[in-house]
Amino acid sequence: MTTGSPKILDLGCGNRKRAGAVGIDVNHCSSADVVHDLDKFPYPFEDSSFDEIYADNVLEHLNDVIKVMEELHRISKPEGLVKVIVPYFRAKWAFIDPTHRHFFTIDSFSYFDPDHVHNKLFNYSRATFRLEQRVFNENIRHGGIIGLMVAPVKFLANKRPSCYETLLSHLFPLDDLTFYLRTVK
Repeated sequence: MTTGSPKILDLGCGNRKRAGAVGIDVNHCSSADVVHDLDKFPYPFEDSSFDEIYADNVLEHLNDVIKVMEELHRISKPEGLVKVIVPYFRAKWAFIDPTHRHFFTIDSFSYFDPDHVHNKLFNYSRATFRLEQRVFNENIRHGGIIGLMVAPVKFLANKRPSCYETLLSHLFPLDDLTFYLRTVK
């Protein structure tokens, strides 16, 4: 990595570690640079080490989401990007994997956003992240007739997430949610 390049962490990287990232995973047979149980704290990194942290389909497998988010807050730099990708709670993929422990909705990370009423009422943690964006099925492409049916649902869900979740998600469940969080220190 050259000087000035962002320092990136790929949490639970498996065998799909992001290019240029430091990968951490419990599996010693993975592409991880650091083998570590993500349910054990603290993680083996200094405070404010990373400009970007990616948690791609890993949080649903871990024991304590709040402790993980606190650890990500500790090791991310101020204003660092934390991108979290999780299965949407209505998707069959959320329930099909017997190792999934948690399920996520559009407001699951609002408890960490200091400007959101959930954080003000239920201050579960001192770790704070500003929710910048949430995107349904960001990297999932459907072709053919399925794609034609999913595209308008995905458009509506991303335009009006609360309406989608309340009125349509039980009829037309999408697969995953991506949250773009910015570390507030």
